[in-house]
Amino acid sequence: PLAGLRVEALHGRLTPEEKDAAMRRFAQGRIDVLVATTVIEVGVDVPNATAMVIMDADRFGVSQLHQLRGRVGRGGLPGLCLLVTEAEAGTPARERLDAVAATTDGFELSRVDLEQRREGDVLGGAQSGRRSSLRMLTLLRDEELIGRAREEAARYIDDDPGLAGHPPLAEALDALLTEDRAEYLEKT
Repeated sequence: PLAGLRVEALHGRLTPEEKDAAMRRFAQGRIDVLVATTVIEVGVDVPNATAMVIMDADRFGVSQLHQLRGRVGRGGLPGLCLLVTEAEAGTPARERLDAVAATTDGFELSRVDLEQRREGDVLGGAQSGRRSSLRMLTLLRDEELIGRAREEAARYIDDDPGLAGHPPLAEALDALLTEDRAEYLEKT
């Protein structure tokens, strides 16, 4: 099917100069088909790229698939991204692919990713999984409650910045901030 087309490969074992040269040739239209690894996931802007085929797409996460798909259709022409898989219907892998196929909304896809991978330790280093410092909450199920709690906490701090009127709360906050979690809280 690719007979007569100019085909090149782009992968992580190429030097940065070789990668840049291949991308330039592709952007200039001197390459018709670029066969690449996920090295093209971010930072690639080739407006004339209109089609992408992701082989074994079930091996990738929601965010990575969304990033990859975003590499095509950036110019005046529509993009087409084909997710090739042998994942069975009803499996987590197929659910990820179905979600990516159903929407281009990054916020919606981040919710799907959060549902599947969980929130990890929101006050620590684990980025996904069942280990969380939240004891009786989950981010998705209790989103509204967490928002209200944040507003209430802000009100407490605005009314009493040192929490002098709330010694147990001040102690709990001090303990939290001395457990190497302060840097995570500062990032939000």
